[in-house]
Amino acid sequence: MPLIQVKVVAGVFTTSQKQQIIERLTDALVEVQGENLRQHTWCVIEEIASGAWGIGGQSQTADDINALASG
Repeated sequence: MPLIQVKVVAGVFTTSQKQQIIERLTDALVEVQGENLRQHTWCVIEEIASGAWGIGGQSQTADDINALASG
């Protein structure tokens, strides 16, 4: 059974966006490996606390990520 793990900063993605991530990643795996695996593919989104994620030695908050996303 395939397991897709995604880690995101808490407070960045809505429930709807997380559902889209699950659907699209599952679709991508099925496209590669075959439709028969769809019902056996697990996709887990783990939310990391805001400020507990670091890039380049600097912690990142949900506000930092949202500011990047909005340009």
